[in-house]
Amino acid sequence: MTGMALTLGSCGGGGNAQQAMEEVVDSTQILATTDQTLYGLCTDGSAMNTLQLLTDNGDTISLSLTAALEAGQVFGGYQVGDRMAVLTNPAKTEATLVINESTLLGDWVMPNPIDGSSEVGIRLKEGGVAESIDQSSIIYKTWKIFNGRLELLSQREGGGEEEEVNLYEITFLGPDSLVYKTFDKPKEEMETFEYSRWKEKPEVDLHGLKLEEAEEFRLD
Repeated sequence: MTGMALTLGSCGGGGNAQQAMEEVVDSTQILATTDQTLYGLCTDGSAMNTLQLLTDNGDTISLSLTAALEAGQVFGGYQVGDRMAVLTNPAKTEATLVINESTLLGDWVMPNPIDGSSEVGIRLKEGGVAESIDQSSIIYKTWKIFNGRLELLSQREGGGEEEEVNLYEITFLGPDSLVYKTFDKPKEEMETFEYSRWKEKPEVDLHGLKLEEAEEFRLD
């Protein structure tokens, strides 16, 4: 069923006055504006195929992960104490999509798409704060999970004060990798972003060698 109808009627009235009013509300519009995600912490009742969640509302629920695991819709794994974002079936007995927000936090970088000589990326912090890493063309401001999608609010260089809100579908999330793609965009505007977790580069000990003495070696 794509929608529901609500009919309001009254008795009496005169002439050609309208006696009833009908309002049709599209349920897809409701879902688009209402976040159906459950948020909470993974607790010690979790197991291989079960996620026990202490929700932000204070409820403790156990969700079967079988369907989500088989569909490849568990992103970032889960451990006791991790903060989770979960979509469920209407009965709230099965998880249909699981995102580990604790795994999602951190610094994510990719080679600079302009020349590949440096790394650029995004920093996702607790409290929904987002920041750009070594890029001035786009300024990330906030992030959140909304109906199982990653929502990023940003501002582009030269765009004045106008802010953009974009939704992305996470396709992979691991300890060191994050991949997401644009969601609900025309095919020609679809993009996929592949990040790796930023790691501090180890210092290189040249053992006193001068640069000209090591011309054949390239230090990245």
